[in-house]
Amino acid sequence: MGKRKSSAKPAPKKRMDKLDTVFSCPFCGHGSSVECRIDMKNSIGEANCRICQESFSTSVTALSEAIDIYSEWIDECERVNNHEDDGDA
Repeated sequence: MGKRKSSAKPAPKKRMDKLDTVFSCPFCGHGSSVECRIDMKNSIGEANCRICQESFSTSVTALSEAIDIYSEWIDECERVNNHEDDGDA
């Protein structure tokens, strides 16, 4: 005689932690002063500093998160700084 098959429990779902939406400003250096907002309706992502009023806008996709907008802003700052350094030499 055979054993009865036990019902298999489904694997527990992995919970995704929320990513940050507030970051430190690359210009004034204040921690948690840059807030990123995503407007999916117009496909625009904005990062604004509350202290020095610096801002950055970029186009976003359905997969974009606040950290992506902030990272693009940092990359753009580095690109501009490197370009200015190359022009002075």
